[in-house]
Amino acid sequence: MRGNPNLKENKLKRAIALPFRNLVKWLNPVLFVKLQYRYITHHRLNLKNPIRYTEKLQYLRLFVYPNDDLVIKCSDREAVREYVKKQGYGNILIPIYGVYDNFNKIDFVRLPNSFVLKATHACAFNKLVFDKSNLDLIPLKKKFVKWLKTDYGKQTIERHYSKIKPQIIIEKLLLENKNLPIEYKIHVFNGVAKSMYIVTGRGEDIRYNNYYIDFTPFDASQFNGWKKREEEIEKPPNWDEMVKIAEKLARPFPFVRVDFYNIKGKIYFNELTFTPAKGTLIFDDDQADFEMGEWLDISTLLLKDKK
Repeated sequence: MRGNPNLKENKLKRAIALPFRNLVKWLNPVLFVKLQYRYITHHRLNLKNPIRYTEKLQYLRLFVYPNDDLVIKCSDREAVREYVKKQGYGNILIPIYGVYDNFNKIDFVRLPNSFVLKATHACAFNKLVFDKSNLDLIPLKKKFVKWLKTDYGKQTIERHYSKIKPQIIIEKLLLENKNLPIEYKIHVFNGVAKSMYIVTGRGEDIRYNNYYIDFTPFDASQFNGWKKREEEIEKPPNWDEMVKIAEKLARPFPFVRVDFYNIKGKIYFNELTFTPAKGTLIFDDDQADFEMGEWLDISTLLLKDKK
C-alpha cells in the first residue's frame, strides 16, 4: 500500500509557524489544537460534529479526558497499578523496585543490574538500563530533574497529564531471549476491542503491524509513515485472554489503548494510553480514519457550547 502523501512536511510553513507556536498554545489551546491538526493531517478539525476517529480523539483530548479523574489516575504510571489490581489483574503488573519523587533518593546500589526508569506523568520520559555498570548517573540525573519539572500535559495539550504528580517509577526490565519483547497495543472503543498494532524489533529495527482484533491485517490503518514487518505475526495462544483483560480495563472509557507484553505465555500490563500520538495520526489509507471513527461513539459527551 502506498503511503499517504500528507506525510510530506512543508518546511517553509513549519519555519513560519514555529516562532508563534507557544504563544498560540498559551493564549488559545483549542485554536492551537485546530491548527496543529490541520498542519499535521491536512484536514480541518470538526469539533462540532466529529466524524473521523482522529477528530473524536481531539474532542476527548480537549474537553473530556482532562476532567475525568479516572482517566487522570490511569494515565499515571504509578496510580494505574492500583486500578489494575482493583479489576482483579494484579498478577499481570510488571514488578517494580520503587517510586521516588526525587532522583537523589534512588539507591542504585540496591537495584539489580537491569531495570527501567519512567516518569509517571508523561509519555516517553523513559530510560532503559541494560547494565547499570555502564550507567553515567550525572547526565541521567540531569535528564530526570528536567523531566520532573516539565508540565508534559501543558506542553502537549494533553491536559489529563498535568494533574499527575511527577515521580520516577523503576520497573523490572522485561526481556525475551535477551531482546526487548513484542508489544501488543489494543484499541478499545466503547468497551469493545476492535483493532491493534504490534510492535516488534524495539531497540533494533522497530516495526509496526496493524491488525483487526481477529488478527486480519488492517494495513489501511498503518500510520505516520511507520514501517511494517513483512512476515505476519502469529496470534499468541492466550490472545483471547489478553482481549478480555483489555476490554475489562477499558470498560469505563469511550476510548483507550491498552498495551501488553506477552512473554512465553505470561501476560504483562504496560500502560493505558488515551490520546495516542495526540490524535494527530496520518493513515496510509484515509478511509481508515472514517472506519475507526464509526467504532467510537461520543455522542453523549458532545458539549455544543464548547466549540
